[in-house]
Amino acid sequence: MNQERWAGQINQQFSTALWDKYHSGTIPVIPDIKTRSPGAGDLLQGRDPVEIARLLESVGAPAISVVTEPEYFGGSPKLLQHVAREVSIPILRKDFINNRTQLSESVDLGASAVLLIAAMLQKNQLFKLVEEAFKLGLEPLVEIHNETELAMVSELNLPLLGINNRKIVELETDDGNVTTTERLVGLVQPGTLIISESSLAGPEDVKRAIADGTHAVLIGTALLQAADMADMFRNLSEPIR
Repeated sequence: MNQERWAGQINQQFSTALWDKYHSGTIPVIPDIKTRSPGAGDLLQGRDPVEIARLLESVGAPAISVVTEPEYFGGSPKLLQHVAREVSIPILRKDFINNRTQLSESVDLGASAVLLIAAMLQKNQLFKLVEEAFKLGLEPLVEIHNETELAMVSELNLPLLGINNRKIVELETDDGNVTTTERLVGLVQPGTLIISESSLAGPEDVKRAIADGTHAVLIGTALLQAADMADMFRNLSEPIR
């Protein structure tokens, strides 16, 4: 599949925002807004996620991710809708998306991009969802965790690719780390915007991911658990060296 055939229809706000930040010489950090996680428990501690999104936009986030999966991560479509109404930066919807209805809903809720998880989809199903996302004007961020998944998606010639350092099929409760990104990033087709996801605990992990060829990072738990979230974001968003 050649994604260029959809180029005129794709809302490229998400990837453009990341590339612009990257080419400006600053590490693009995508905050991941989620209510809780199976491994870390309650991440909001009574705070308003919309206020958190506003704060992170104000300190320079080029884009934001909102987890809408309800059972394990405590999200909801309404959370995405509320955030979209209050921020002007592009939004990635993270959920276990497996059908066109969810894609269409994502557009209505205000998302610019959607996460599609290779480990949770059959090849034909994934390819169809990628095509449908392009048709709807969404950027699909396909997520992989290992060489087998990377080989499966390579023929899509994707403009965006996420490398999850943890196993989403284990609900990210495993002891993954940035070495997964380091192992896989060199195997990705040139020209692809690569995002390292999960298990990035601080600036050193971010530097490692960027040094090996990643263009952006997606960080949730480390930001949400920080004593000073704005200060933590600034420390993560260092100049690219």
